[in-house]
Amino acid sequence: MNNRILYLLFFVGVIVTSCVPTQDLIYLQKKGTTTENAINPVASKPYRLQTNDILSLTVKAIDPKLVEIFNSDATTQTAISDQLLYLKGYSIDDHGNIRMPILGEVNVLGYTIEEARQKIEMLLLKDHFKKEAGIYVNVKLSGFRYTVNGEVGTTGSKILYQDKVTILEAIANSGDITIIGDRKDVKVIRQFPQGTETFSIDLTDSRAMQSPCYYLQPNDYIYVKPLKQKSWGTGKTGIESLGTIITILSLATTTFLLLK
Repeated sequence: MNNRILYLLFFVGVIVTSCVPTQDLIYLQKKGTTTENAINPVASKPYRLQTNDILSLTVKAIDPKLVEIFNSDATTQTAISDQLLYLKGYSIDDHGNIRMPILGEVNVLGYTIEEARQKIEMLLLKDHFKKEAGIYVNVKLSGFRYTVNGEVGTTGSKILYQDKVTILEAIANSGDITIIGDRKDVKVIRQFPQGTETFSIDLTDSRAMQSPCYYLQPNDYIYVKPLKQKSWGTGKTGIESLGTIITILSLATTTFLLLK
């Protein structure tokens, strides 16, 4: 009788420990004593341009013919493909420069988008155009690029055409985290001019919205590691775990009878 109770407890324990708890699957839960705070100012810092970024740059004037040389086909078409932006956009080289007609090499490394726009506009008005020409400069990144890997629906590099992207938007755009993905310890590897930095964020905690990596920056790398249940191979749900245990017991019983 005691052996049966031990077997039953072992059976239930294996099922419980091998299943993924519901609390590990729900995003932005209120854990502990949390208060409604404003968005962390660190999270909303403007992005600063780095090497290999590609800029979409448009220059306008009262007389469009005066600035035709600055505007490539990629900036004038309504539908722009990624390949066209790569070929026709202004790429930042290893020295932090973009090469523009007339202006030549313009260094924008470490500049924000707005600072780069102001610098280009100032250089154009300084030596080449008068204020009466009505020069208007528009600078944007050619898409918000990031990479997702690990336990998500679809891995790989993604591009979103918007200025700000949260990590939840990025993951949703990749098919969400699978049931065996660790939502409590998502890694974000971020590039800086001085090197790389790795952040960890718990997406099951509402305080994740105050994390410096909640708002992504272009070229971020997101990695979702698997839970231990995947390496154990016992199943993600109670039914799957039960099926695994039944299979093991059947195999053990068959082997015992054959040996006997």
